[in-house]
Amino acid sequence: MSDQHSFETLAIHAGQEADPLTGAVVPPIYQVSTYKQDGVGGLRGGYEYSRSANPTRTALEENLAALEGGRRGFAFASGLAAEDTLLRTLLSPGDHVVIPNDAYGGTFRLFAKVVERWGVEWSVANTSDPAAVRAAVRPRTKVIWVETPSNPLLGITDIAAVAEVARSAGARLVVDNTFASPYLQQPLSLGADVVVHSTTKYVGGHSDVVGGALVTADATLAEEIGYHQNAMGAVAGPFDSWLTLRGIKTLAVRMDRHSANAARVAELLTSHPKVTKVYYPGLPEHELHEVAAKQMKDFGGMVSFRVAGGEEAAVEVCNRTQLFTLGESLGGVESLIEHPGRMTHASTAGSALEVPADLVRLSVGIESVDDLLADLTQALG
Repeated sequence: MSDQHSFETLAIHAGQEADPLTGAVVPPIYQVSTYKQDGVGGLRGGYEYSRSANPTRTALEENLAALEGGRRGFAFASGLAAEDTLLRTLLSPGDHVVIPNDAYGGTFRLFAKVVERWGVEWSVANTSDPAAVRAAVRPRTKVIWVETPSNPLLGITDIAAVAEVARSAGARLVVDNTFASPYLQQPLSLGADVVVHSTTKYVGGHSDVVGGALVTADATLAEEIGYHQNAMGAVAGPFDSWLTLRGIKTLAVRMDRHSANAARVAELLTSHPKVTKVYYPGLPEHELHEVAAKQMKDFGGMVSFRVAGGEEAAVEVCNRTQLFTLGESLGGVESLIEHPGRMTHASTAGSALEVPADLVRLSVGIESVDDLLADLTQALG
């Protein structure tokens, strides 16, 4: 399919031609491990073993590449599996990585507790400030890692500006695009080398599948990632790939509703006397609102806020909601609430990435926004 089609059309059709045998409009679930070969070394359609390639996963990978404007996409068993594969593709012992001072706790744990053990160094920078990123670069810096919007403080990084920093340093720019989704933001078009997703979140969209993805426009790098994906083996299974593809078909309409609802929620929280600060890039008072408006189609469904009364008050708000479900993860059709300091970001305690104790994070779903506003109002008291 031509990449000149609109996003909504690509989401439904890219990588998903009608099945040639039956005409089925949805890709079949190829629940198979191995394939009959046409003679020794004669692979039928390029398939030999489903760790190396599976037709259902191929459909998802082609779709993801089209949505991000990349050359190739790669689907993994989880977002962290994708990150681990990428880091082992790009780095060697002695190399250095710049990571954000506001990042997902699992990403921080991967760097601090896993990658560091095989000789890779890392340091923290405020990636919202390109000058701070430039100052953090070392001679052995091979990767600059960015989340935008970031998790959980909804910080914004100017992707094009940091891409310039990376290029001048001879480093790769990796952008975690999970919070925005490819519908709202396409980092490759802004100079990123690789895009990372936890497809568990907005891409899948229904809290029923775990997965991850990498997309790149660099043909050489794509070959290297493909080699490591096969060698390491943390691939998405066929049913998980099929569920993710099903979620992608409605990504555009879901993100429109997520964004509209989140804007209303942020507006309510901004005026509430028990809220001391709201983090949402759609608010004009957000310090990088104009950058977000430049590189994003809309501002997404994530909102964080700090509660007057400190940590215990924040925990109580999480416990009192009725429609907002207390739970980790994000990006599903249902609204979620969590306390990052005790839940998703507990691993950052005592580090430069430690989150405020009075912080609450919302994943605003696609329910009636009036019901969501009423729930937050009663929970805040």
